[in-house]
Amino acid sequence: MKITRFAQLGAVAAVAALALAGCATNESTGDSTEEPMESTLSGTIGATGASSQTAAQEAWVANFQIANPDATVNYEPTGSGTGRENFIAGASNFIGSDRAFKIDEITENTFAACADGGSAGIVEIPVYISPVAVAFNLEGVESLNMTADVVAGIFAGQITNWNDEAIASLNDGVELPDLAISPVHRSDDSGTTETFTSYLSAAAPSVWTYEPDGEWPIEGGEAAQGTSGVVDATRNGNGTIAYADASQVGDLGTVSVGVGGEFVPYSAEAAAMIVDSSPLQDGRTEGDIVFDIDYATEEAGVYPIALVSYEIGCVEYEDANVAELVSAYFTYIASPEGQDAAAENAGSAPISDSLRDKVNAAIALIG
Repeated sequence: MKITRFAQLGAVAAVAALALAGCATNESTGDSTEEPMESTLSGTIGATGASSQTAAQEAWVANFQIANPDATVNYEPTGSGTGRENFIAGASNFIGSDRAFKIDEITENTFAACADGGSAGIVEIPVYISPVAVAFNLEGVESLNMTADVVAGIFAGQITNWNDEAIASLNDGVELPDLAISPVHRSDDSGTTETFTSYLSAAAPSVWTYEPDGEWPIEGGEAAQGTSGVVDATRNGNGTIAYADASQVGDLGTVSVGVGGEFVPYSAEAAAMIVDSSPLQDGRTEGDIVFDIDYATEEAGVYPIALVSYEIGCVEYEDANVAELVSAYFTYIASPEGQDAAAENAGSAPISDSLRDKVNAAIALIG
């Protein structure tokens, strides 16, 4: 799948429609002959978090600020782990994270970003769904088939050469070199890593014996900071292989993953299928919308390494203006226009209408 970049900000045709981001303060009178009211949103909010969301956030921020010229959103892709730490410490008004806070993390922490330490709760909305690609740099090879056991064996250090029979037997007609495999992993605490290790643990438990974690569990190997760092290290190497949000893998070779007797290439649509078939986690509050993903699915056509990334904010803020800005920004992100902008810029999968209803109900709690 070709991932397109966001090109000309001034060429956004649907900018006028994006005024819905300020809907809380820009209600229509119902007279279709009147000019649309100008946005009254103003002020600045800052966020840190998931580097996987970088391309989507570029589009979201640009469009939101065009529709609301007196509002500023600053998003720094620090990685999910740092984002969550910053939200707890009060250093970010909201964050992006490739995993939600665990229930015990919510009950045990005080969230300095929120009024009264978050006693009213937090809002976690899944609005960025994207495949995590297994990407490689191997001259003359654009795609390969791999089962979960083979992927796990490579990253566990058990399959170490590209012409290993375990790979060759799945790829008839592909000339594989006698070349060492060089796996690359994230050096920072990453929700993408947690997604990937969750997949390996669920789909290849006999090979991958480590628990899912946001920190890479194996010593050694090549490590790089953030999604862009991993992709750069893979692209600049020879025989390298990595896992990364698909929005940033560009022209690297990619793996079609074995699912239910077939090999499924990554796509936004195939990744979205696993979300639509997954239940919400039990024990969450109304504004805390978290999926229980089945990474070991055998459902036909599903791409199982699916990243479900969240925007996380407070139910209550000390500053009413911050609450209004966060609510408006989240509303735009979740809107059809916002989801289409992310799909165009990052290759992500737009959320379904039924999920949007749940997300908007959660956003309505912010105050």
